Amino acid sequence: MAAVEIYTTPFCGYCQAAKRLLQARGVAFTEIDLVREPGRRAEMLARAGGRHTVPQIFVGATHVGGCDDLYALDRAGGLAPLLAGTP
Repeated sequence: MAAVEIYTTPFCGYCQAAKRLLQARGVAFTEIDLVREPGRRAEMLARAGGRHTVPQIFVGATHVGGCDDLYALDRAGGLAPLLAGTP
């Protein structure tokens, strides 16, 4: 399974919703809390092509986007193959 990273802040409802979806799918993920690690915001901006809102979600080297993007990918049936590392 591809590594999943999610940049979050503690009081973000979209961050909580994205994490709930990943947990419901049994996906382990690394959470990067930008309040605890503010120096990583520049890293997120670079990886996310300048997108500055949270969450920003990455599956392997693929930038999924935010919460709405994650849910749309899941509804379209694209999340499971991406997690499995298949095109």
